[in-house]
Amino acid sequence: MSVPFFDIKRQNSAIRAELLSAIEKTVDSGAFILGPSVTELEIFAAKYIGVKHAIGVASGTDALHLSLRAAGINSGDEVITSPFTFVATAEAISYIGATPVFCDIEPNTFNLDSNKTLQKITKKTRAILPVHLYGLPSNMGPLLRIAKEHGLKVIEDCAQSIGAEYAGKKVGSLGDAGAFSFFPTKNLGCFGDGGLVTTNNDSLAELARVYRGHGSRVAYHYDLIGYNSRLDSIQAAILMVRFKYLAQWSQIRASNAALYSSLLSGVKGIILPSRPTNSLHVFNQYTIRAKDRDRLLAHLKARNIGAMIYYPLSLHLQKAFSFLGSRRGDFPESERAQGEVLSLPIFPELTRSEIEEVCSAISDFYE
Repeated sequence: MSVPFFDIKRQNSAIRAELLSAIEKTVDSGAFILGPSVTELEIFAAKYIGVKHAIGVASGTDALHLSLRAAGINSGDEVITSPFTFVATAEAISYIGATPVFCDIEPNTFNLDSNKTLQKITKKTRAILPVHLYGLPSNMGPLLRIAKEHGLKVIEDCAQSIGAEYAGKKVGSLGDAGAFSFFPTKNLGCFGDGGLVTTNNDSLAELARVYRGHGSRVAYHYDLIGYNSRLDSIQAAILMVRFKYLAQWSQIRASNAALYSSLLSGVKGIILPSRPTNSLHVFNQYTIRAKDRDRLLAHLKARNIGAMIYYPLSLHLQKAFSFLGSRRGDFPESERAQGEVLSLPIFPELTRSEIEEVCSAISDFYE
């Protein structure tokens, strides 16, 4: 049996008529950039996440970038973040001339280690940027306390975690701002790039809106050097359709994860994903640690089973960030993770027989 890592066609086919209707209405409206459908999405998303403001932007990367800039992070500042994440996290920091200061991760959650974060604070530190990796919230309690004690901003990277919760509150409502991605492979994705900034801070929200539209508050009058980062109306319309199904899809992802954990619980050679009791994991990825990971991946591919490595090389070892002067061995947990992690198919339309096929192939490998 062939098992795809991700198959968006299955999901879209089930709601095809709704999606096409929403697209048709947008075409007929003639409003293609920002406009009523974006406003509708922003109002709905803000209520869902539990914040005062949600600002639609062009991508998840832009959501991070504009969140940092609107929060007052400037050139020469330092922002503490994880080296075990997608490149956009550190890119966004670099865009504004600030310096990414990497801090190692917790081995069980793959998220920022709050104990080590404290050691990274200097006179130049202005913010902490935790990543809710794979759909599991970072341990926000200690991070928020550290930020409060040192007068730091907290910008949440929620790209993989819409709907996830920490201590009963949704990610994106915990820090000064949250940054979401609507890339098609995310739990809530559009038909291209799209992003969202969330915040309870009126000033930060106002600045994010100004920055996304070329720095303008009044048409053709520019108060700031801004950016072209407006969410397209057609993407907002698509997201409003898909938002209706997010809770259902998240529940199915959790059920799929539970089935994986049950079927793989006795397999020696792998470590299953952590699920802290104070967090709701939404499983954008179901990621195991695996002995002989690369050989296991080859074995799965030979059986036509999709699997992916998120991420094969930590950011501190990437050529693009060599200017920071990090070396191999500086962040041992991140480096250990990059050699062991393997993400398995977890999308909601996955069938039980497909999950059983994946688990059988993994069990066979370690026998």
